[in-house]
Amino acid sequence: MPEDDAARQSWEMLLRQMLGEEGAREAMSALEASGFDPEQLARTTGLPTDPASLQAMMGQMQRMMSGSGVDGVNWSLAHDVARQVAHTGGDPSLTAAQASRATTALSVADLWLDAATDLPPAGGSRSAWSRAQWVEGTLEVWKRLTQPVASSIAEALVGAITSQHETMPIAGGGAQMLRSLGGTVFGMQVGQAAGTLAREVFGTSDTGLPLVDGHGTALVLTNVEEFAAGLDAAPEEVLHLLAVREAAHARLYAHVPWLRHHILGLVEEYARGIAIDVDAMEEAVRSIDVTDPEALRSALSGGEIFAVERTPEQAGALDRLETALALVEGWVEDVTGRAVAPHLAHAVPLREMLRRRRAAGGPAEHVFSSLVGLQLRPRKLREAAALWAALHDEGGPAAREALWEHPDILPRSEDLDDGAAFLARREAAKAADAEMDAALEQLLSGEPESGGDEHDGHREDGGDR
Repeated sequence: MPEDDAARQSWEMLLRQMLGEEGAREAMSALEASGFDPEQLARTTGLPTDPASLQAMMGQMQRMMSGSGVDGVNWSLAHDVARQVAHTGGDPSLTAAQASRATTALSVADLWLDAATDLPPAGGSRSAWSRAQWVEGTLEVWKRLTQPVASSIAEALVGAITSQHETMPIAGGGAQMLRSLGGTVFGMQVGQAAGTLAREVFGTSDTGLPLVDGHGTALVLTNVEEFAAGLDAAPEEVLHLLAVREAAHARLYAHVPWLRHHILGLVEEYARGIAIDVDAMEEAVRSIDVTDPEALRSALSGGEIFAVERTPEQAGALDRLETALALVEGWVEDVTGRAVAPHLAHAVPLREMLRRRRAAGGPAEHVFSSLVGLQLRPRKLREAAALWAALHDEGGPAAREALWEHPDILPRSEDLDDGAAFLARREAAKAADAEMDAALEQLLSGEPESGGDEHDGHREDGGDR
């Protein structure tokens, strides 16, 4: 068969798949009227010209796009990709002895934390997870965090592809198919991100975000052991330090009921305001096969498609999110330090190493940058930790934990810049409250105000006249 005829048949098959029989005939007529060259366009888009290859390609695309949810994202594919990526390099099943080491460390962590904070244990299960189990345990929260941006990417992808192939009419079913392709690509991105983190995280709280539902604690023991193998400290010290951090995060999210919704809500607020850089999107798809979801995922995975300029609303959400994460991590840092100090010989250098690891920007930061254009880094971690420590030194655990009663009384970003001024304002406010309470108590007790007798005497004298 001549190449032109084969290419024409390829396009007819593709258009029938996208637009139906009648829509495909109309589209082919329009293409031919505009000087359509099927061989050249097939070569430009990477579309195979032999029917068998095209049929296989279309079947693969149908399977990949058949799992799209109501939001257009293929979460089934995200799950499968995450499991595959998490298994890269191995994901050995944990032995009973390994699981016991992890759960024992988490139990000991709660005993140590009882001496460092007034917040009680989180409750829930204590678990040792494989990397695959971490994926299973966190994927629902991944959906919530990434859904706001998924539809924006799908619509931008339709626009970018149609602008690159202007002779190809993309409307109706064709546009919907491209949106499904966008949802497939985004599902692959989420899966890649979750699977990558599963190979790096120590537990459920490394990102600072509450990535699991419920209040249990878990350690990804394979990652903990690989991390400890490269250090001078004893592996058990590393395990216990990471267990205390995990348990401290869990206590905070379990017993500050508004915190989880507050932080996840800030991520969603930021993501809803994301603008797609159309030029960057068009550049990303310019030279790739638009029918290859993996090629599209790779092209869009760097985060460059997100507009550099933030809206004022996004800037505000980002500032509040960074401050909230710094406060969470700073509190965990202070509580963990106090809990492990009597027990771990290398606690100080290990904690400093973890701080530097976080400050340098790890996999979590790259993951969220590529998914929602968000650099997830608590920039004022040390300042927050110092403020929590000062509050503890001033009034013990109760004074420190009291700030978590309501988001309105938490320190703001500028308070972290000048912790001493924040503490001074707190003292002044406490003194004013005490004065007001004393005045109210005096009023309710019926005691006369100062100078009251003299005033009454004048009134009586006036009455006699």
